[in-house]
Amino acid sequence: MAKKVLVSGGAGYIGSHVTVELIEAGYDVVVADNLSNCDMTGFEGVKKITGREEIPFYQIDCCDYASVDMLFTEHKIDAVIHFAAFKAVGESVAEPLMYYRNNLVSFLNILEVAKNHGGCNVLFSSSATVYGEAEVLPVTEQTPRLPSTSPYGNTKQMCEDILRDVVFATSSSDAVINGIALRYFNPIGAHPSALIGELPRGVPNNLVPFITQTAIGKRECLSIFGNDYPTEDGTCLRDYIDVVDLAKAHVAAVSRMVEGRMKKGYEIFNVGTGRPVSVYELVSAFEKVNNLRLNYRFVDRRPGDVMAIWADTKLANEELGWKAERTVEETLASAWAWEKYLAGSGNN
Repeated sequence: MAKKVLVSGGAGYIGSHVTVELIEAGYDVVVADNLSNCDMTGFEGVKKITGREEIPFYQIDCCDYASVDMLFTEHKIDAVIHFAAFKAVGESVAEPLMYYRNNLVSFLNILEVAKNHGGCNVLFSSSATVYGEAEVLPVTEQTPRLPSTSPYGNTKQMCEDILRDVVFATSSSDAVINGIALRYFNPIGAHPSALIGELPRGVPNNLVPFITQTAIGKRECLSIFGNDYPTEDGTCLRDYIDVVDLAKAHVAAVSRMVEGRMKKGYEIFNVGTGRPVSVYELVSAFEKVNNLRLNYRFVDRRPGDVMAIWADTKLANEELGWKAERTVEETLASAWAWEKYLAGSGNN
């Protein structure tokens, strides 16, 4: 019988891609999302890609304990992948209470309900932001976590610690929680089918949707935050990973948990490419691969941004048997194909 995975925040950008990969790997998937930062476009795209019309979907808020409990009562959940969190660095600096309430309460509910229903495997969507402004690059899983530069990053650190402590506390109980935290870097791009991709509500907080919306004429000008960093071209360095590659890492991690191959009850993996790319390089690559000219300008640095971060992915490559495969050029082409699909479908 196929293992059942609950994907909280599964109608969103990363969640929809992970849902596709889980289904194609043979898992039964239950999707929960309150649609606070997405609509049903992604979920409908998942059904088209997978050919599955009957994917269980619940429009619930994971901050509501009773709703989460209902999911575990109606379904025998073998693993949870938790995406249901706010994720914009700048917004978290402006609205810290909103971020702490949503990101912590939703995860606490998932863990408490999982424990009360006899235990579960929990995959937490963490972030490279937990490393802060790292002194040595690339970062490994042993790189010390520094004080976060944003409330968003702080919630990721706190949720990692909560998961670690719950794993330890339940390890000898009748309701074991096993946990993996995937610290991923900068997901970009879209599914090769162009049926799902990043579709933020309002003004995008991430770079690539702002690039594509500027290219298609929805935004007048792309703002690049800071060109005075001590890097080769003055812009920030990031580890941009294709969202489908990232989704496949989640499947590898879930399989590791449900098949009993974990070496410890709580494990951490960096999920990136290991290749730093500057913001300006990414913009230039988008122009080149799609034969476009973008209207962009340099503006002041953005609060909460670190200068440079990229991953050492050796542990994930070896232990999960996973590696990022798609090139930046392929990814940027997929992002543009998705933006054009949106324009043609009236969603842009």
